[in-house]
Parts: sequence; C-alpha cells; structure tokens
Amino acid sequence: MPDSPTISDTGTTGNEKLSSEPRGATGHHLEIGRSADDHVDLNANLEARIKNPLEGIPRDQLMLRVEAFCEEKGLAQHVQLFRKGALVAQNPDDYDRIEGTEALNEAEKKALREEVEHKWRLPSKLFLTIATCSIGAAVQGWDQTGTNGANIFFPDIYGIGGTSTRDKLLLGLVNAGPYLGSALCGCWLSDPINNLWGRRGVIFFSAHFCLWPVIGSAFCHTWWEQLICRLFMGVGMGVKASTVPIYAAENSPASIRGALVMSWQMWTAFGIMLGTAFNLAVWSAGDINWRLMLGAPFIPAVPLLVLIYFCPESPRWYMKKNRYGKAWDAMIRLRNHPIQVARDIFYIHSQLELEEQLLRNSWYFQRMAELFTIPRVRRATLAAFTVMIAQQMCGINIIAFYSTTIFKDAGQDDYQALLASFGFGLVNWLFAFPAFWTIDTFGRRSLLLFTFPQMTWTLLAAGLCTLLEQGTARTALVALFVYLFAAFYSPGEGPVPFTYSAEVFPLSHREVGMGFSVATCLFWAAVLGMTFPFLLESLGTVGAFGLYAGFNALALVMIFFWVPETKQKTLEELDYVFAVPTRKFAGYQVRHVLPWWFKRWVLWRREAKLRPLYKMDHHQGRVGREGRLGSETNTLSETEGEVKGGGVGGKTVKGI
Repeated sequence: MPDSPTISDTGTTGNEKLSSEPRGATGHHLEIGRSADDHVDLNANLEARIKNPLEGIPRDQLMLRVEAFCEEKGLAQHVQLFRKGALVAQNPDDYDRIEGTEALNEAEKKALREEVEHKWRLPSKLFLTIATCSIGAAVQGWDQTGTNGANIFFPDIYGIGGTSTRDKLLLGLVNAGPYLGSALCGCWLSDPINNLWGRRGVIFFSAHFCLWPVIGSAFCHTWWEQLICRLFMGVGMGVKASTVPIYAAENSPASIRGALVMSWQMWTAFGIMLGTAFNLAVWSAGDINWRLMLGAPFIPAVPLLVLIYFCPESPRWYMKKNRYGKAWDAMIRLRNHPIQVARDIFYIHSQLELEEQLLRNSWYFQRMAELFTIPRVRRATLAAFTVMIAQQMCGINIIAFYSTTIFKDAGQDDYQALLASFGFGLVNWLFAFPAFWTIDTFGRRSLLLFTFPQMTWTLLAAGLCTLLEQGTARTALVALFVYLFAAFYSPGEGPVPFTYSAEVFPLSHREVGMGFSVATCLFWAAVLGMTFPFLLESLGTVGAFGLYAGFNALALVMIFFWVPETKQKTLEELDYVFAVPTRKFAGYQVRHVLPWWFKRWVLWRREAKLRPLYKMDHHQGRVGREGRLGSETNTLSETEGEVKGGGVGGKTVKGI
C-alpha cells in the first residue's frame, strides 16, 4: 500500500497531478488565486467554483493571500490562525496532516473532529439563534390560525356573515389579508431592507409587524379595520418568511444546515397547533372569545422581539459590508474554537470574491428578470414555483383557515368543531418529524410523488363523508380523513417547498429567488383564502373538497414533469441537473419512468430496470479521510437514489 500523502509547502499532495489544460473561456473572469492559463468562466461554472474556491492554490500563494487579507481587513492579530484556517478550508479532510509552522495542535484537531462526530455540540449562542428562528416560525403558524376559530363568531358581528356573494368574498378577503400583505409587499421588501439593516434588523422589524397589528386586530369593530390590521401583519410575515431561513442557514455549520431549513415548516406547524389549542382554551370566554383568538398570536412575537437582540448578526452579512472585525466577533460566538472561525471566515471571503465578480454589474431588478431569462435559473424558478404553488393547490390552507367552519358544517357544535381543529393542528405538527429523516433519504421529489396521491383520496373521502346522515359516524369519518390528509401532507408537501426553494437557485440569485418563491406561495394562499368561502357556499363541503382533490391530482402531474430530484447532490451537480432542458426531462418521464413504474409496481416485475437520466461521470482527484488520493467516479441516478453522476446522453452540460 502506498504511503499516505501529506500536504506539503506546495499545497498539493504527492500523488496529485494538476492539469495544465485551460478551463472556461479565454477573456472571462479568472478565479481569484488562479494563474492566467487556468481560466474559469464564472457565468458558466459558478457553483462548481464557489464550492471550494481555494482548491489547487499552491501553499506559498495561499499564505501570501492570507497575510494580505488579514492586513487589509484589520485582522492582523489573528494571522497565524488564518494561515491554519486557510489550509483547513482548502483540504478539510486532511487537517491532521498539515506540516510546518501551520500544523494544528491537539485542541484544534479535537474541535474539528467533534464538529463532525458531535454535530449538535454547539455554543449556547448558536442554540439561542436556533431557538429564536424556531420562535419566528411558530409566530408564522399562529398568525395563520388566529381567524380559524374566530371565523364562526366575528362575521356576524362585522355584518359579513350572510350568504351573499359580497359577504363571502369580504370574509375571504379578511382571512387572506396577511397573505396579500406578504405577497404584494413583505416578500419584496426582504432583499432591500436586508441590505440596509442585516438579518437581525429585518427580523426585529418584522416582529413589530407581528405584534402591534395583531393586538390591534383584537379591538377592531369593522371588517375593514380588521383587514388593515391583517395587511400590516402580512408585511411582517412576508419579510420574516424570506429572511429567517437564510439567517439560520448562514449562522449554522454545514452539517446541520439542511435540518434547520427544514425545521421552518415543522415549527410553523407547531405554531398552527398552538393557535388551535388556544382557540379551544378561550372558547368559553364569552363574547370576547373571538377577540382573544385574533389577538393572541402576538404572544410569541414578544420573545422573538427580545431574543433577536441577543443573537449575533450573520457574519456573512458583516463581510458583505466589509466589516470583518464585526464578522469575527459574531462568528466567535457561533463556533466552538477560533480555528473554526478562521477557517469559515476565510472560506466565505473567498466565495464572496468570486460572487462579487459575477454580481458587480448586477442589481436587484436585473436579478429578478434573470429568474426568467437565464435558462438554468429559469428551470430552477419553474421547479420552485411548482412546489410552492402545489402547497396551496393541495388544500392544506382551507383546513388551516377554515377547519372549524368545515367541522361545524359537518354537524358539530362550536366546541366540538374547535376540538377537532386542535386535533388537526396536533397531527400536522407531529407528522412533520419524520421529514427530518426522509427528506434526505427518500428524497424531495419522491416524497411529493408518494404523498400527493394520498392527499387526493383523503381529501375526496372527507368531502364524500359529509353526504352521510347527521350523526357521530359522519363527524368521526370527516375528522378521520382530514387527519389522514394532514398526516400525508406534513412529511411531504409541508417541509419540501421551503427546503427545495432554498437550494435550487445558484448563489447569485438565491435571495431574490427565495423571495419570489415565498411570494408565490403566499399570494396563492391569499387567493385560496378569498375564494374558499364562496366555493363552500356555492359547491358545499363535498364540492369544495372535490375541487381541491382535483387540484392535488393536477399538482402531481406538474411535479412529475417539472420538479427534478435534488437530494444528496452538491451545488455543482445541481448545475448539471437544472442544465437539462425541461422538454428532455419531461420526455424522459414519459418514455422511461412511466413504463418502468407500470412494469415494476403494477405487473410486479422485479427485473424491470430504469435507465438513469443523469450520468455525470467526472474524475476528480480527492484526498479521502484515510489520506488516499484517487479518481472518483460519481453518477447521479435520480431514480435509484444513488450517487452515480453524469451528463445528458454522455455529453457535458453547462450550468448558468
């Protein structure tokens, strides 16, 4: 067995052979630290280069860059740590074989080992940040259910409780107010005010909009006063939903980043459950019960407003503002050891240098337009739009908004309807937990393709059960199928949209892409909230549920043709995935996936094989954890869930 290579002063391993063939196209931007004959086209290969912009830089050049960086950014007192951190960032699996004056001591090696072996052994400030982000999600959920219980009380008081089209649409408009405020204003404010105030400032700003308008809603005497309060509340909801996942991701180590992004939906479901529980608790409060239901969502906004003050700002935001001293102070509170701080800051700085090259002539509205004009970004936009609008097409929010009304129409009294709504909230939250394991094993696309058919028949069954004669059996069956619907929604279409939308866009368009995605979701939630009372009056419960069952079937078709799998793929591999033309991807589903599925699961032919669409074979030298350098061949098989790789039809496919 050959000796394990060490990282020498040249910055390469003993077995490594660096290609002299130029990369990219002559005349395009060169990657920082690369030689002039090693071209990198950032517009065509952005994600691959940003993944590790330090790879291949000789050690002496890297050390010169570190010293210049520390001098320029006012971090000269930490230069020795940054020398070590840069080498760790360049070869993260081989920190224990760094030689010379930059060799790591035992405490530093232990800190790097423990972040892999004990990934939840985190500093208290990072736990505080996680808790604060979770409270932000719970605020979002409780805000959604404030009117759920109040819907059976306030319409008559506001004079919009009749059966006329006007009354039904006004009731829907009041319910949809937060989503209109979010989709038309809040989501689009996220990018510019993040640039001005940072993540903490934006969350503090949004918490005020989730506090004062909510309190005001409890004292409104007309429907239009209530609508104004709910529109202002929506501004806060939109800004918060577009910022909190980004803030959590930027402050977190990579090993737990995915779980934190997914947890947004889980704690939103927790907020929905809290809201339904509170509605049940104040049912017997007399004439003010509906006012308490509308005003109570301010409660979690108070700790959010206070706790965000004690959380560190995103170090990445400080670095974008060229405030590296502040970035060090923030990062040191979010990591267990200074070596991790030096590694992460230098690595992020190197990414930002590349990002600045690409974005220096790009501005906000241009990036918005590029969501639809750059082919690779446009395909990601289509996929994110599909999963977000599917969340509204599936009908979950007709339950979140109107479950109490639905259960009352099914024959229950006010208290029983509120109790059944609490059961829905509890199921919705508890069944979100499996997604922590399934979203990265079963996969995003696979979860959606499995759960949407189940949501279709459960929603249809719930509607059909309302045709039964009045009685306990009817009430129990309607509740059962609504709970089953929630149980299938929570591990699938519940967490997938926010996770998927946060990862499919290239780094250059991630914030504006996320804002567009959240605006899409909340705008159609507003449309749903406005139209459902009218649908319920016109079609009845069975007709309305049947319509949304049909929407579930339509969403399944859209997902089947437009949403590629993204689980366990690197950013580089996602460039390949979204470089495949939509027509080719959809054609593959028809010509290969459907026949294979029929043979395998209808005819039960176990020998049926599915030819993978992606065969991105690439050979790249890597130093493994055992220290051996070799060729590694990866193929991405979206159907088998294996890391296997590829171009399309054996050809190289570029990204942006």
